[in-house]
Order: sequence, then C-alpha cells, then structure tokens
Amino acid sequence: MAIPNQAASAAQEVLHQRKKLPVNPMKLAVGGVAVTVVLGYMVLCTKKKPEASALDVAKVATGVNAHPKNTHPYK
Repeated sequence: MAIPNQAASAAQEVLHQRKKLPVNPMKLAVGGVAVTVVLGYMVLCTKKKPEASALDVAKVATGVNAHPKNTHPYK
C-alpha cells in the first residue's frame, strides 16, 4: 500500500505531458498530406493498365475531365 503523503503527491503530478509538441503542427499536416499523395500516386501506378498513363487513371478515378477518350489507348 502507498503511504498517504505519496498518494496525494502522485495524484497532483502530470504524467509525461508536454506544453508544446516537439514538431510544428503545420509541418505535421504538410508531411501527412505529402505521404498521402505519394501513397495515392503509387496505388494509381500499380492499378493502371499498360496503355494508360497514371494521369489518365487519376482523371477517371476522381471524375475530373473523365471522358471516354481518357479510357481508350493512345494511337
């Protein structure tokens, strides 16, 4: 059992909390977006067909300028 004085002082301590983060939150956000973009690009490259470019796959996947000409092979 703990001694009452030790229990009272332990209840008032902060458990390894910091006032400031070790890294700027904006840098964390930018890094997270960069990692997401890289992973998304890698997925698009692995799912594309040989006759389509990664840009064509991205256009069709997002619906931006998704025309049938983007899904047909180049001549």
